[in-house]
Amino acid sequence: MRWLRNLFLRNWELKIFSLLLAFVLWLTLVPEEKTFSVKTIPVSLETYNIPSDLELVQKPPASIDVTIRAPNRLIAQITPNNVFVKLNLEKASLLQEEYPINPSMVSLPSGAEVIRISPNKVNLKLERSEEVTMEIAPTLVGVLGAKYQLTKIEVSPTQVLVRGPESRIRTKDKVRTSPIDISSLTQPTEFEADLILPRPELRLASSLSKVRVRIFVQEKEANSPPPKKR
Repeated sequence: MRWLRNLFLRNWELKIFSLLLAFVLWLTLVPEEKTFSVKTIPVSLETYNIPSDLELVQKPPASIDVTIRAPNRLIAQITPNNVFVKLNLEKASLLQEEYPINPSMVSLPSGAEVIRISPNKVNLKLERSEEVTMEIAPTLVGVLGAKYQLTKIEVSPTQVLVRGPESRIRTKDKVRTSPIDISSLTQPTEFEADLILPRPELRLASSLSKVRVRIFVQEKEANSPPPKKR
């Protein structure tokens, strides 16, 4: 027991100094690629390969937290700008609403690895896609001058194909145009107007994004009686 006690206590100051010196030398001499750090960052979650006959109606979180282990020389370069999580929905179905997130879905710089993902599963909802033809209704703003009257409105084309989730489609829906100001019109005039869908979940199913609207106005006859009140 005495020799064991002497082993640890004799010249203990020198032994502690030697231990500290060895640790400093180890930090100095060990290659940087063999020393690692860990960090957690918020990472964008992207979905892709959604089946063409389905629509994403309840989206998953925009980002999730990923804990990453990497060499010290690399760890500072790992940011939300160069790390991505991609969820492949190629085999998704209407019945499945919970999808696991695993390390193979994380795009990382070479040399880094995923330690933890939080949450490790996300919820989303898919719905059948529907395509319908909707009437185009011009949106007129302003009031004609007192001497003029509106006689006719022509829209070309009169309908447009719209696509979206089946629960967001309404049979009586119409696609409106961007506002057309008629307050200064004194003769027939043609406008080009953008199309505005009735709900943000819908989208145009063709390349058509603008329509032509022709507004016909004419001067009132001097002896024409005022319109009857109803």
